[in-house]
Amino acid sequence: MTRRSLWRAFALAPLTLALGACMNLGPDYKVPKDALVNAPLAQGPIDGADHAPVSQGEVPNDWWRLYDDPTLDQLVQQALQSNTSLREAAANLARSRAALEVANAQGGFSGGAHAGFQRAQESAEQFLLFNKLPVANLGDVGINVSYEIDLFGKLRRGVEAASAEDEAVLAAADLARITVVADVVQAYVGACSAGEELAIAQQSLKLQQQRVALTKRLRDAGRGNQTEVTRGQTQVDTLAADIPRFEGRRRIAQYQLAMLLAHAPSDLPPAVLACNRLPKLKQPIPVGDGAALLRRRPDVRAAERQLASSTARIGVAMAEMYPSVSIGAGVGSIGLASDLFSSKTNSWSFGPLISWTFPLNGQRARVRGAEAATAGALAHFDGVVLNALRETQTSLVTYATDDQRADALRTAYTSAQQSADETHRLYAAGRESFLSDLDATRTLTSAHAQVAAAEGQVALDQVKLFLALGGGWEPDQERPAPVASGAAGQ
Repeated sequence: MTRRSLWRAFALAPLTLALGACMNLGPDYKVPKDALVNAPLAQGPIDGADHAPVSQGEVPNDWWRLYDDPTLDQLVQQALQSNTSLREAAANLARSRAALEVANAQGGFSGGAHAGFQRAQESAEQFLLFNKLPVANLGDVGINVSYEIDLFGKLRRGVEAASAEDEAVLAAADLARITVVADVVQAYVGACSAGEELAIAQQSLKLQQQRVALTKRLRDAGRGNQTEVTRGQTQVDTLAADIPRFEGRRRIAQYQLAMLLAHAPSDLPPAVLACNRLPKLKQPIPVGDGAALLRRRPDVRAAERQLASSTARIGVAMAEMYPSVSIGAGVGSIGLASDLFSSKTNSWSFGPLISWTFPLNGQRARVRGAEAATAGALAHFDGVVLNALRETQTSLVTYATDDQRADALRTAYTSAQQSADETHRLYAAGRESFLSDLDATRTLTSAHAQVAAAEGQVALDQVKLFLALGGGWEPDQERPAPVASGAAGQ
């Protein structure tokens, strides 16, 4: 073999080594076996579901349609189009997608070109000459191309990290949508609940006014007295004092809806402004099981993707401890402007380019920092899983107890209504005292108001339960974010 062949083989050896020994430093990601998402407490039926009026079916994506309320559906659709929080989430997602494109574009081929012309006098001594060089027109033209070889996986791990971060931002956008939908339903329920309680208060006031009118007629007929009229009027004034409170609650809920829709309150649909009946679910709330809950909740998906990103960052930090290898080639012409592109001025080059910054600048500490960040991301992931279970279990228990309370109050209201009707008939016939009639009426109005308040709370509990269940929102089908046990990372 000639000397030239030996030098050529030596020059190409790094390229052959780089192409044949590419590797990914750092751990390959998968959900850790000891993560709480794989623990028995996160699998199977959700604790507390057996005591609540729910079913084991899957939560539908458009859960608000279980109310079968066209007005509510219209409000949700408007909010999904115009809500400012969703616009911000969309901007964050677009920024994340751009960062992912930047990561994907790193490495590979790159190149450049340069051209310069100048009239100059070069230093003679830099060429080991001792006579003054003449002033001349100089030119420098060249093109260079290089290809970076991702020998130790630094760029690939960087893409993995950026991809996982993008999926975490996508999950955050899903969470924003779920929250906005829940806020819209909650505000609508609040407006209708306040409207219903207002209607009940007005009805109770009208009933008590009728009682006072009868008391006045009995007084005028000599069968009653002024004290009874005064007591009845006191009850009228007490009931009337509650009406502004319900009107204020309804306006506040309407303002909340207007903000969520980015509309003026006067632009809300007339059905919202006049709503005085709570929307009712057409079936028990489907809750699914624990594993499905954790796959569905966006905050759990976001935490899992953040763990994947942190794991990939370990490989990035480790790869930075090793040399960077690229293959470069260039052609150019430099010299007197009149001689450019001639054999005297033309030049070319080709060969491997190796740069290696030895880990003396804290790079090993960066690796340890990346490992610590991954441990923190796992702890955060476990915390999010526990919080998801706690929120769902708490919402189920609250919903169950409030629903039982509402049932008991409805039974008490039916009994109070029968008692008030019988007592009033006896009082009108002179067979019962006014105090008995007043007490029975007061009990009836109080029971009716309690039923309305309890049913309103149950409706709010339903919305909170849907929110705790993840709202049924599925991840972007184009970019699934697996959370299942042992799922392989990017």
